[in-house]
Amino acid sequence: MGEQPIFSTRAHVFQIDPATKRNWIPASKHAAVVSYFYDATRNVYRIISVGGAKAIINSTITPNMTFTKTSQKFGQWADSRANTVYGLGFASEQQLSQFAEKFHEVKEAARLARDKSQDKIELTNPAVSLTSPPQDLCAPPSLSHSSNGPGEEKLYRSQSADIELTSEKERLKKMLSEGSVCEVQWEAEFFTLQDNNAKLVAALQEANTNVEQWKKQLAAYQEETERLRERVAELESQKLQEACSESGKEDLARSLAELESVMKAKDEEIQMLRTQKPDMRELESQREETVRRMQELEVRNADLERRLRLSDESLSDSLTERERLQSEVQKIVELLDVKLFELNELRQALVKVAESN
Repeated sequence: MGEQPIFSTRAHVFQIDPATKRNWIPASKHAAVVSYFYDATRNVYRIISVGGAKAIINSTITPNMTFTKTSQKFGQWADSRANTVYGLGFASEQQLSQFAEKFHEVKEAARLARDKSQDKIELTNPAVSLTSPPQDLCAPPSLSHSSNGPGEEKLYRSQSADIELTSEKERLKKMLSEGSVCEVQWEAEFFTLQDNNAKLVAALQEANTNVEQWKKQLAAYQEETERLRERVAELESQKLQEACSESGKEDLARSLAELESVMKAKDEEIQMLRTQKPDMRELESQREETVRRMQELEVRNADLERRLRLSDESLSDSLTERERLQSEVQKIVELLDVKLFELNELRQALVKVAESN
């Protein structure tokens, strides 16, 4: 079966400085995957963490070990076999608590496993002492006197088999250790891919949200543009009306010119009548009629001047309003061009992200 991971988390790994025994030395530049492994064949628990191509933590848990919380997000334990002290810095207090609880569970499981193995040894030792004959452990076997004897040959073969079995066990342990390291590396890569995937999903969701907002803004800008276009059309129609009013002014000017010519003609007629010396009453009545007509013409002229002045003021206001609206329309068109360019860049970035996925 080999070693199987039973718990994994991410933390910054530290080791105690062997020179000072006080300062911490970072074992990894970034947060690494720290895992608990269980070897069912040997009934052994280990904490393993891989940084790059090497194992930065390879600690076998024993019942004598103790995990100590030194702060809200930092904990440590001493490994006498590795002759060092490991420290872990977590991102939250909850992760530290979970790791400490798992450490306590694994330590208790290691203690129970040790007690069971001791019970088995106590049960098997009396049977071995009763069945096996006493031997002199200090006396080495002599193979020179009876090298062809069957007993010495069996002993030699037994020792060779033990050596081969020991080498085979060491090779299997090495393979299992390398397999555990590979599993940890694969698990670290899996966690890294999960983090990257989560970041990409968050980025895509944020991009989609921004696109929706920009779509709403674009729709609002389009509505505003349509409204401004309608306003420009209204102003153009007003301009046409004002052009018509200008033609009316020209008509008034012609009428005034005609009236002036008529007045000049009347003045000439008066002069001519004076030279002819007609009847004074008739001349007086003609003068009064002429004065009356002149007053009517003056009133009409004043009314035409008032209408001309109002038309000039209305035309000036309309031209000012039109210039202001044209400037606003120009600004909105420029803003729309910028937003459309930003949307195009965002679309290209989203296409690149989708293609990279």
